[in-house]
Amino acid sequence: MNAADNSEGAINEPSASTSNRSISLYRRLLSWLLIPLLALGTVLLVQAFLSARDAADRAYDRLLEASLVTIAEQVKWQDGQLWLDLPPAALEMLATDAQERVFYSLVDADGEQVTGNTRLPDANTLAAGPHASQEALGRSGELAFRDIAWQGQALRLGSLETRLGGWGDDPRHGQRFSIRVAHTREGREALTRELFSGSLIRIAGMAVLALLVVLIGVRLALSPLIRLRRAIRERDPRSLAPLNLSLPRELEELRNTLNELLARMRRVRVNQERFIGDASHQLRTPLAGLSAHAELALRNEDPAAWHAALKQMQATASHTAHLASQLLSLTRLNNPEVQPERVPLELSALARATVSRHFLRCDRAGVDLGLEIAAEIDNTAWTLGVAWQLEEGLANLIDNACKHGAHIVTLTLARVATTGDDETPESLAGRLILGVEDDGPGIQAERRLLVLRPFHRHAQPDSESAPATRGGAGLGLAIVDGIARHHDARLTLSDANIHTNANTHSGAHADAETVAVAGTETGITDTPRRGLRVSLYLEPCPPPASDDIEGGTAC
Repeated sequence: MNAADNSEGAINEPSASTSNRSISLYRRLLSWLLIPLLALGTVLLVQAFLSARDAADRAYDRLLEASLVTIAEQVKWQDGQLWLDLPPAALEMLATDAQERVFYSLVDADGEQVTGNTRLPDANTLAAGPHASQEALGRSGELAFRDIAWQGQALRLGSLETRLGGWGDDPRHGQRFSIRVAHTREGREALTRELFSGSLIRIAGMAVLALLVVLIGVRLALSPLIRLRRAIRERDPRSLAPLNLSLPRELEELRNTLNELLARMRRVRVNQERFIGDASHQLRTPLAGLSAHAELALRNEDPAAWHAALKQMQATASHTAHLASQLLSLTRLNNPEVQPERVPLELSALARATVSRHFLRCDRAGVDLGLEIAAEIDNTAWTLGVAWQLEEGLANLIDNACKHGAHIVTLTLARVATTGDDETPESLAGRLILGVEDDGPGIQAERRLLVLRPFHRHAQPDSESAPATRGGAGLGLAIVDGIARHHDARLTLSDANIHTNANTHSGAHADAETVAVAGTETGITDTPRRGLRVSLYLEPCPPPASDDIEGGTAC
């Protein structure tokens, strides 16, 4: 039992601090096995008792039958009446060590008692009801047995209907009479207890053996789980190596699942280590630059040099703060335990607010920031999302476009046609498209998956006409990818064929070279650019009620 208790404790893993501890697998198996065994044992005990009582009744009924027959053989016709010379052995065979009391009675054909030590009823009459059994009625209705309560005592009564034997024409020959014998049940009950006690010893032995087999069997059956638990507990917390443990076929799937989890954790750890290393390198570079500019400024006594150093330090500090903000955003997006709940959002209002927030900054940088919303979904483009995440994703896309030399950046909002087309899968039909496109140099198709990795910077093509590119950390598209996953949205990168017209260009600060190229005799030139379009395909939802919007409930 100690080994079984130890195995129980090994399987029962919930901590003591848990208020409602779940039932261990060990106890469940014992319950499923022992409760049916207990029920079966109870049935066996009842059956053994009934069998013992039935055997005792059959044995004593045979003695009772022998007593009736012996007495009937001693009945004679004498002096004009029935005469019985009772043999002592006829009653002594029913008198056992239990000191039973035996009664007898001789009754003639008219039902009058001829002799006996008490007047007994007729067992045939008592058992002649519609539900009388064949055993009660005896053979051919002549012999019958019955349990009766007689003068405050429980008796077993036997009756025998027979005739006088004889020869010749004497009418007395064939005279009918009845022999009735009854005895108390002490002997029967003693025999029942003796037979039942033997069965009880055998059943108890079988029960103990079954209990030991169940305990040992459950312990052996759970031993692979105990070995698996020990192997996991004894592992180095820093080790993510797969489990090489021999287990039964039923537990191989659990081991394989654990190994798959460990493999995913290894990949996550590798990504985290690479992310931490890249982040440290990205933060170390501007901090070293700050230190170098400060050191140069301290060595120089010219105020103009101080001003230039402070200006450079301010730019470096601004870039470092932006990098730290992106790192924080990426860390929050990659932590599934702190993901905020998505609530109904109206995308056209969110798109207008985003363009309004970044318009002045883009205008000062010479970038034309515009907005295009499909008329049929204006003010009705509802989806489940997190406002600050979508705004941050759009801000990163706009910032990336500005840093990589775009002159025109357009934020678009439309709906995929429900019928679908050759370029859009049917699974995206009806979704809302929130995208940002620009007229920058774009990204080659084979490198578009790479730029979604943190700290991966896209190398610009070597071209004299390629616009100057300001430095970035390579986190913008990685953040957008994390936001898309949290919103169950599909993220796509494709070419954006933006056409600019010198006479109809809406930007206040059109590129001087573009305007010069467009200045022809007609004054109209359509100049295609490759550009890049980043699109988020969001699942729409019905507009919520006004109280749902205030409470932030889902669509």
